[in-house]
Amino acid sequence: MHPSTFLLIVVATVVALAHGHPAANTPAAQFWEQALPGTPMPDAIADRVQKGINHSPLLAHYTASPSVSACTLFDSTCSAQAVAETGIFFHEAQLRPGSTMTLSFPAEADPAILPHDVAEKVPFANLDDVLAAFNIVPGSAEAEQVRDTLSKCQAPPIAGEVKSCTASLEATVQSAMRMLGADNHAGGDVWAAASELPAAGLPRQPYAVVAAAPVDGGRYVSCHTVPFPYAVYQCHIHTAPAGYRAYKVSLTGVHDGSAVAMLAFCHLDTAGWNAAHPAFQVLQTKPGGSPVCHFMTYGNLAFVKTKEATA
Repeated sequence: MHPSTFLLIVVATVVALAHGHPAANTPAAQFWEQALPGTPMPDAIADRVQKGINHSPLLAHYTASPSVSACTLFDSTCSAQAVAETGIFFHEAQLRPGSTMTLSFPAEADPAILPHDVAEKVPFANLDDVLAAFNIVPGSAEAEQVRDTLSKCQAPPIAGEVKSCTASLEATVQSAMRMLGADNHAGGDVWAAASELPAAGLPRQPYAVVAAAPVDGGRYVSCHTVPFPYAVYQCHIHTAPAGYRAYKVSLTGVHDGSAVAMLAFCHLDTAGWNAAHPAFQVLQTKPGGSPVCHFMTYGNLAFVKTKEATA
């Protein structure tokens, strides 16, 4: 049987069983509640979970689209000019309340998060199988995006980094837990956070920093959506004990008064990053130079391990 035919049957069965149920009653949401007690599932994630139940990605045409999210990964080769226009990279000093920064986040692709049992049957590791399953024309822009994602997922991590690529919400949470040295029942030791902004992105305008509060945690795992026909997250952690700082940043649009709450990371150790990373050109620094800060875009996640009490 052709892999796409098999996947369509599996997804159709899940839709028939789960049709009409809100995301809160899905196995993914129930797993989330058990693994991350006290952490509400972000709306962006709940929407993607429901989308994965209601719609098979095989029934939608996959279209290549730019991903600002992927540009924040350590091995990014995004265009510095394109990234500079978004304002996603910034200096830590810019988080001072009262300061302004010009942002322009385009709408990110909003892929469906597949149910765990479906994700386990979907082609992922082999390029030809993925292209065949999703009717992607070899040599097309879409095929190149898939090839690039698979290449980066399979590439070894940089020095001091632990990373993984996951294809379901359950696998993403489990991977982050392992990186943080916790199991699936952390009992509140691990919690999750995400930026709160519209799926349509942020219109270009200056945004005033209202507040920037440090995220109180001992270790952090960042999970970024990467371009693929369905939701695939690349999660990573830097093993250095003081490799980064995290902030929850409240911003207000100077022109339209819109309020957003952004999750931001400042990486203190960039020595192992790709020397051609766009952040270095945008911020006029270099690997191992001044800290590189960036916002987390729509649908991305951070998992935070609570600081251990000191005697």
